[in-house]
Amino acid sequence: MNSQALEQDIKELIISCLALEDIAPTDIDAQAPLFVEGLGLDSIDALELGVALQKRYGVSMSADSAETRSHFASVGALARFVAAARAPAASASSTAQDR
Repeated sequence: MNSQALEQDIKELIISCLALEDIAPTDIDAQAPLFVEGLGLDSIDALELGVALQKRYGVSMSADSAETRSHFASVGALARFVAAARAPAASASSTAQDR
């Protein structure tokens, strides 16, 4: 999945898991902040989104980590995190298949 497709998928995930009925994926700027300004998400939204990301992409993150907070800065940051977290798994499975 390329980065734009991943960003689009994450936007759709945000809308569905947080029940943002009045927002379309095109309304979400991939580089805009998700918290306070931008979408105005709060800590409960972050928890729900983290669970949804874990279920959809199999990524895990620490709730208290400053690094995790940086991943939630924007849709673009989340997409980069998911892509990076999935890359080692993809290369590990392809290595196993090569054997």
